[in-house]
Amino acid sequence: MDLIAGFSRWSLSEKMEYVASEWQKSIAVAETETETETETETDVHVNLKSFWHRDQAKQELFQKISENTITNFFLPYGVVPLLLLNQKRYTIPVVIEESSVVAALSKSAKFWSHPDRGGFHAKVLGMEKEGQVHFFWKAGKAGEEGACEFFVRMCLEKRLRECVCDLSERMEKRGGGITSIELLHKREIATNYYQLRVGFQTCNAMGANFINSVLERMAKFLKSESQGRADILMAILSNYTPASLVEAWVEAPIATLPGGEEYVERFVRAVRVATLDVGRAVTHNKGIMNGVDGVVIATGNDFRAVEAACHAYAASSGQYTSLSFVSVDRAAGCFRFGLRIPLALGTVGGLTSLHPMAKFSLELLGQPSAEELMQIVASVGLAQNFAALNSLITTGIQSGHMRMHLSNIAAKLGASEEESKQLLAYFQGPSAKEISFAAVRDALKEMRCKRQE
Repeated sequence: MDLIAGFSRWSLSEKMEYVASEWQKSIAVAETETETETETETDVHVNLKSFWHRDQAKQELFQKISENTITNFFLPYGVVPLLLLNQKRYTIPVVIEESSVVAALSKSAKFWSHPDRGGFHAKVLGMEKEGQVHFFWKAGKAGEEGACEFFVRMCLEKRLRECVCDLSERMEKRGGGITSIELLHKREIATNYYQLRVGFQTCNAMGANFINSVLERMAKFLKSESQGRADILMAILSNYTPASLVEAWVEAPIATLPGGEEYVERFVRAVRVATLDVGRAVTHNKGIMNGVDGVVIATGNDFRAVEAACHAYAASSGQYTSLSFVSVDRAAGCFRFGLRIPLALGTVGGLTSLHPMAKFSLELLGQPSAEELMQIVASVGLAQNFAALNSLITTGIQSGHMRMHLSNIAAKLGASEEESKQLLAYFQGPSAKEISFAAVRDALKEMRCKRQE
């Protein structure tokens, strides 16, 4: 196998030529087996370029965001027209490719925005982030001080703060900075393994670059001051942020809910199953993340970090469990449904101001602070979870999902706009068949045959 040298330095046209050539090689066998004609290298170039932004300056911006970029990959940008949170109205941007999520979110948000129910409520419980310097303490002669004694004798907490004061100065002026420094002896990993655990407040920034810069400076200082006895393994932020926590909830009189007491009992049972059964909990929480990720992506934040933190938090008790919870006050006749999740989000820096659609999303939301955005994201996650549970314990999710998926099937089958409308009407009729790819294909075929008669 020939290695490829300096691919990142190739011109854009050279990269595209390479990709087109590799694509043709990869489909050669399939082309032979199916005896179908496929695109030429020229067609591939044209197809890839068709996804470029027509504004050259914007396209150049997108190409600089990540490495080896040759084109753009579009995802639908939808909106939830109204979500009432803490008595404030929001129009919510959602980036997601999955059918029915935005529709379900919109329906759930509308349901809870009714005057009898008062909308969503949320509060931030903390916004501290964390990073660590991982190191091993080299054993010396018998009786020589260990890492903990060295840390205390050298007044390292104070001196570590001082060694990064130029890095933290601007963050401190905004009200953030280093909140804590702690030395932990992690004997369960190795007898001579330690962590310097540092807490951070990064205000409206996600703060990854700030945190990592501070940690790397501290690692160098620690190694120097210990004269090499601190064998630095790595210095890096943690995406697990249990101290950057937000809670969102809805509550309403049981009498205002569809189905009353029986409905509430089924809802409570559904959440209990997700609390105790891992197999159900994973899918339950995935539904929450459908809403969470959609807004996180739309605002230019790191959805992978958010996903990792939320799933780790769901397993923090030792068993993976539901991120949402429900309670019922029978005496007061009140239903309360909520969730608590760790979120590390930013509204300044990174893609939030660089990507034009992320910038637009934050403007649409009213230029929220990071604290406000945490509450918005958590409420959207809760809205999506309520929508899913509501469908599951009543009609089931598949009929609604497949109705939304019908347009995708029609497009794949090459249906025109008029044919798509006819298919929608056909499958919404009282005697309609269950929606499936085969059923839509057969219905479209029948429509076309009738037109030709």
